[in-house]
Amino acid sequence: MPFLIAAVILVGVLCVLDLILTLGVVRRLREHTELLANAKSGLPAGIAVGEEIGDFTASTLDGETLRRADLDGETVVAFFSPTCQPCRRKMPKFVEFAKAMPGGRDRVLAAVIGEPDEAAEFAAQLGPVARVVVEGDDSGLVEAFRTSAFPTLLRVSPDEAGRLVVKATDVRLDRPALVA
Repeated sequence: MPFLIAAVILVGVLCVLDLILTLGVVRRLREHTELLANAKSGLPAGIAVGEEIGDFTASTLDGETLRRADLDGETVVAFFSPTCQPCRRKMPKFVEFAKAMPGGRDRVLAAVIGEPDEAAEFAAQLGPVARVVVEGDDSGLVEAFRTSAFPTLLRVSPDEAGRLVVKATDVRLDRPALVA
């Protein structure tokens, strides 16, 4: 009888240990899933630091016509898609970041790429803090900035020669929006 009791206790301890290890593995898988989702959202923008921005003409929701020459100082340019889950997660942080941007909404350009009815929610959130452009997949902005992933956050400004170039492709939303 003592052997039977010992065997039952041993099996019970092994089951509890197995349960603890399984819960640990599930927790790590969730962390890795989140890391992979964040890594996908941080894919290179398709344009490198120092590269010149292509020509573009776009209309903002305020009716302003925007051209490359209109970005005459350091500007944060963001590309979002309403069908992108990482975009939805980054949107509140980006809005807070843009609120603190020196120069206000004139130094923030946000492009929402998608159908106008789908983009309305994003445009409403971005409107108070940025100049907002809503365009389809064949956007002139996507082409000019060679954007290949969403969300994409860039810092651009004119170089010494007056060309509009990318200064940073890794805009950190957890840091203050200071102009370099």
